[in-house]
Amino acid sequence: MEKVDIGKRILRENEKYAFENIMFLAERKKLCLNMISSPGSGKTTILTRTIDELKGKLRIGVIEGDIQTDLDAERIRATEAPVVQINTEGACHLSAPQISAALKRLPVEDLDLIFIENVGNLVCPSAFELGESGKIVVLSVAEGDDKPAKYPAIFAKSKVLLINKIDLLDGGHVDFDIERAKADARRLNKAIEILPISAKTGEGMGNWYDRLEKWVKNSRL
Repeated sequence: MEKVDIGKRILRENEKYAFENIMFLAERKKLCLNMISSPGSGKTTILTRTIDELKGKLRIGVIEGDIQTDLDAERIRATEAPVVQINTEGACHLSAPQISAALKRLPVEDLDLIFIENVGNLVCPSAFELGESGKIVVLSVAEGDDKPAKYPAIFAKSKVLLINKIDLLDGGHVDFDIERAKADARRLNKAIEILPISAKTGEGMGNWYDRLEKWVKNSRL
């Protein structure tokens, strides 16, 4: 009896759709960033502030992934940016077929940049390529500085590391060694760009916006 490796078959199917997504975006010269983090790192706050503060400069759309509810998508809609909600119904990551369907529901031709806000998880999303232009990993200082060492795959694959909630470092509200986190991330990925930010106060967000505008202008990361 022939044995079928279900995991390999699922990954092969996902890779097929990921390639189709790459071609879809490339033909239209659109950038798509896959934002990945643990739950509560501040992805949605980063996105809403980014959309609001880049209005008139970049036209941004969002594919919002959650296990249940559309609470984060509602926050995106409040910015008036186009958003497509995907509920995974228990799955710990988004898949390339889901992104393929979502891209067809967005007004892609009218956008400069598309964000995928993946399900809150540092493990599963790193194994599934979606056809994105690049991965952005978010680490909040409230999570601890050991995350790059404990969850190496996503830090090794990401173009940018956003270290969020740096406002909590003032006054010693959290025990987070930012230099350790940076060093561990760079040991995994020498090319990773690290941007400390506070989506709450706006500190460091200008550097993030500069990168986005540069990438869109050049149509690549």
